[in-house]
Amino acid sequence: MARLASVRREIITCNQCARLRTYCERVAIEKKAAYRHETYWGRPVPGFGDSHARVLVIGLAPAAHGANRTGRVFTGDGPLGSGDFLMRAMHAHGFASIPTARHTADGLTLTDAFIAAAVRCAPPANKPTPGEIAACHPHLAAEMAALPRVRVVIGLGRIGYDAAWRLLAGRGLVVRPRPPFGHDVAYETRGFTVIGSYHPSRQNTNTGRLTPPMMEAVFARARRLVDGKAQGFQP
Repeated sequence: MARLASVRREIITCNQCARLRTYCERVAIEKKAAYRHETYWGRPVPGFGDSHARVLVIGLAPAAHGANRTGRVFTGDGPLGSGDFLMRAMHAHGFASIPTARHTADGLTLTDAFIAAAVRCAPPANKPTPGEIAACHPHLAAEMAALPRVRVVIGLGRIGYDAAWRLLAGRGLVVRPRPPFGHDVAYETRGFTVIGSYHPSRQNTNTGRLTPPMMEAVFARARRLVDGKAQGFQP
């Protein structure tokens, strides 16, 4: 737990990417009309969840008026946003205490799961550059190193999926060719399983590309996997 807290402090104080820091700070000052009376977080956003998690969920990046405002990943982007969509699926399979993610005092806790992101600052147009993704990866690697029980990694969207494979490659688990991305597809390598999932962005959920049953299927698979793996297994 102390190690995870140390990683959190390092993430919050990161200033590596000038473009992202400038954008997040500007958004925190200008704000959205609906949140004009709120104080925005406006800093890099650390991961959130259970320090004993066996499931690591990797998203893309904080939303400009979501996690960049609240300071918690997948939180605050509204009742039709990606946070609530994700939490409904996680709650259905015992990973989240409530099916919504509105603000940091909403009572949400995660059990056996930890949520992080490939990039920790909200990027303009939700599009981080390859260099920004690479610069942020050590934060994700540090969080995973502080979560020794993780055995299932869920990559939300292609960027989250690619980040999952880079994490394993950093541990010497290099798979070539890299398995293709797809929704609810799973690949196992030496005790770890990577699951691909469409990202619960409004673009995907509003168009029906990603439906609630599809999102729930990913966490149903994760539940089966972690409950079937031997406790304390070391690859």
